[in-house]
Amino acid sequence: MTSLSENVLRAAVGQFPVVEDWEANASVAGRLIDEAERDGVQLLVLPEGIMTRFIDRKEKIREAAQALNGPFVEAMREHSRDKNVTVFFGVHELSDDPRPFNTLVVLRDGQVIEVYRKLHLYDAFEAVESDNVRPGNERAPIISVAGFAVGLMTCYDVRFPEQARDLADRGAEVIALPAAWAAGRTKEFQWSTLVSARALDATVFVVASDESGPSCVGASKIVDPLGSSLAACTEVTSLAVAELRKQHLNDVRTKLPVLQHRRFSLSFTPTEMNCRD
Repeated sequence: MTSLSENVLRAAVGQFPVVEDWEANASVAGRLIDEAERDGVQLLVLPEGIMTRFIDRKEKIREAAQALNGPFVEAMREHSRDKNVTVFFGVHELSDDPRPFNTLVVLRDGQVIEVYRKLHLYDAFEAVESDNVRPGNERAPIISVAGFAVGLMTCYDVRFPEQARDLADRGAEVIALPAAWAAGRTKEFQWSTLVSARALDATVFVVASDESGPSCVGASKIVDPLGSSLAACTEVTSLAVAELRKQHLNDVRTKLPVLQHRRFSLSFTPTEMNCRD
């Protein structure tokens, strides 16, 4: 295990193809967590919606959703227990609405330490995520991992630069971004471009994990505050690791002070989405 100072964060993205069986998905995720722990990783981002495959039948999201104290998250808690790695991943969480939330869960040493319910739902490219998912209305949180401030975003959120800027304004130095980015014409290009753009907009590191396999682009990557790739997954099921250095972040923010040069500010005022039951 690598020994790092508080000014260096060892981060990883893990990707794999999600299947229908939640136990199989938890098992693969557990192996990636184990591998990350052996490699001294302190922050691991896994994809969005890893509980079950639903790309072929979207209403399965409602059927497969579980509570945060349900068996899937419990299995993931066990995989993270007695480990130093903080784990980020997405699930569909039961709510008091017929539609579950798309929830980013953060685990540390067997405990749920934070959740973020996706604000921006993917009602685009002929998909209508809001048919089966309830939008969150709470501002994305920021947590501390090994002395770094880490903001949370999920998949389609990456198309909204104001969310990344809001996180940076509140002190985020890293953005953790789980995704299930659907495959399609130019979609991998869009994914890669948007991940780098948000890093540049907010001058942050972005640790972006996407589901791999036939329905999603994969291409999980870690980028620096100048949008340059530090590490990327190359196999369908794999892990990519990079060291994030606070000095590099500070140097970039000194040379490229876009957060200081802005002529207008942001405020968090959530608007209503079209709701379906």
